[in-house]
Amino acid sequence: MRGASIYHFARGLAARDLFTTRDLLRFGWGQMIFRISGTEQPDHINAAREAALAFVAGHKVDDLVTLCEEIYDDSMASRIWEGARVLVQRHLNAGQRVWLVTATPVELADIIKRRLGLSGALGTVAESVDGVYTGRLVGDLLHGPAKAQAVRALAKLEDLDLSACTAYSDSYNDLPLLSAVGHPNAVNPDDDLQGYAAAHGWPVHDFRRHRRALTVGLPAAVAGAVAGGVAVGVLRRRRRF
Repeated sequence: MRGASIYHFARGLAARDLFTTRDLLRFGWGQMIFRISGTEQPDHINAAREAALAFVAGHKVDDLVTLCEEIYDDSMASRIWEGARVLVQRHLNAGQRVWLVTATPVELADIIKRRLGLSGALGTVAESVDGVYTGRLVGDLLHGPAKAQAVRALAKLEDLDLSACTAYSDSYNDLPLLSAVGHPNAVNPDDDLQGYAAAHGWPVHDFRRHRRALTVGLPAAVAGAVAGGVAVGVLRRRRRF
């Protein structure tokens, strides 16, 4: 996705008078720094988390899901990289399962999953009691090492062989996730990930320069997934003999 999904979500909330101008400017500043430096900053991630938790506290889960649906259709659907759509569809057409793994709220991650026809989605989970958000998280923000932990847990639950799996990301912060699979790929990478991928011979898919959808062929024996601006992993069930 062009830009961070959480930022577009915040913009959608602000447009509906549910988010303050100050909050939106804080998100916008983080986006600008990312565009200039090509690197996510931990303090911006933390600011996004705190602002989001403060917003959802006391709101009904069903109401937020409805908002996520509206905002995705209004502000996000058109920002999905076409190359990402093509890459995802190739994996799905090959009968492979595609999972979205993102720091964005799981409610929004699930909508992206359904809109793109993915197999599943993992996202940050906000605690709720009796259908109302408490303002606390269940576990950690799904970012950095937490993504790798979540994928390992999913692999154990689903009986998956991560060495036969592919992961795609645009951020060096997702190095733990990329290193957990047998076939890591960089997509629209930030500067640090670009350098790391080049040094280790990882495939790089760059849709920002209007390249063809794929820069390398897809291995027939592995699974994969992609998202521009968010991390995506594909998990394939281990064969039983």
